[in-house]
Amino acid sequence: MQYLHTMVRVSNLDESLHFYCDLLGLKEVSRKDVEKGRFSLVFLAAPEDEKRALEERAPMIELTWNWDPEEYSGGRNFGHLAYRVSDIYALCQRLMDGGVTINRPPRDGRMAFVRSPDGISVELLQKDDPLPIKEPWASMDNTGSW
Repeated sequence: MQYLHTMVRVSNLDESLHFYCDLLGLKEVSRKDVEKGRFSLVFLAAPEDEKRALEERAPMIELTWNWDPEEYSGGRNFGHLAYRVSDIYALCQRLMDGGVTINRPPRDGRMAFVRSPDGISVELLQKDDPLPIKEPWASMDNTGSW
């Protein structure tokens, strides 16, 4: 058995690609538009997994965008995606600068949570040891749920 991908339905492909690629830093590995079914599939991988993902040997996220508008709810029921990151403070700052709310700030230098435009919870974990605790992160309160 091999873990392949996690599928997440998105309501706005452009907003979702901005969040996952431009802000979070994932890379688009492949895209398939299915005109008959009126949907698009976009596969994303973490930068360190991109080469292995092209060979289908690394886990990916599959963004599924149905061309006809639909309402999606229950993002919290999904659970969360998790990524190990090289500098949690720098990534959280880039996300904030891009308009993303940091729901659970990295007060401990180790873990943070944010949400995608469709309410999918994303956990960010500092690679190796936690970073030294510092402001403004140490004093930030939780916002919303994750």
